[in-house]
Amino acid sequence: MQQDFLIERFLDKLWAERGLSDNSLQSYRHDLVHLQGQLEGSDKTLSSARREDLLAVLATDVRQGKSPRSVSRYLSAYRQFYRWLVREGVLASDPVALIESPKTGRGLPSVLTEQQVETLLAAPDTTTPLGLRDRAMLELMYATGLRVSELVGLELANLNLNQGVVRVIGKGQKERLVPIGSEAHDSIEAYLNSARPELLKGMQTNSLFVTSRKAGMTRQAFWYMLKRYAARSDIRQKLSPHTLRHSFATHLLNHGADLRVVQLLLGHSDLTSTQIYTHIAREGLKRMHLTHHPRG
Repeated sequence: MQQDFLIERFLDKLWAERGLSDNSLQSYRHDLVHLQGQLEGSDKTLSSARREDLLAVLATDVRQGKSPRSVSRYLSAYRQFYRWLVREGVLASDPVALIESPKTGRGLPSVLTEQQVETLLAAPDTTTPLGLRDRAMLELMYATGLRVSELVGLELANLNLNQGVVRVIGKGQKERLVPIGSEAHDSIEAYLNSARPELLKGMQTNSLFVTSRKAGMTRQAFWYMLKRYAARSDIRQKLSPHTLRHSFATHLLNHGADLRVVQLLLGHSDLTSTQIYTHIAREGLKRMHLTHHPRG
């Protein structure tokens, strides 16, 4: 179908220009296929839709219970797609140009306290190969603030224990060097010396972190592993791999780190993406003041 072809051409262009990850491209594809399906009910296509057609789709999404944040994400994908159609000469005008994004407000991401992190990191049984691996992964993630896709995608060549750094290929294929710290260094060294060879049993792979099936770890496997250790640590708040990344950034700022240094460590291209963590740190200071100040 011509419309499917347009979507794939758009995604190819995004990949070529911005080097987006497979997950990001899949998100764009999902949102555009969603729009395509909604338009079909009114005998419209992606390339024939007008502003009122798109407004009707967005209104339907709202009536069906989609959150403002989800609708805003849909609209962001549509906006980029239709701008591209205009640039390519497929359309003469952009039907999304005058559609405003819904006001979403920006919630503060969930973070763990430093004590909760300590409990979580101590949860794996380091007398077993899997426990050594899990401890090394948790320590490294908290020490570096890596995204889960960056963590499970690490290869042996990315790690330099002598210099105490890890080379990370982040969003847009941007490379950064991140210090790993002494605790993560020791945990990774223990994993490499005994657990990894035992898990691989003579097999060879470039993946840094491997499973008992002799393959690299996946995002889903790490997520389930994290959930298991959170339950063992009696951490009852909502928790995801990104929570450790949020905690890494917040704890650095709480201990006086410069915002631009945190930006570099996280691999944020825009400082505004990092500034959310200053709000978290500020909220923590407010709570501390209310708790401990005589006139709090």
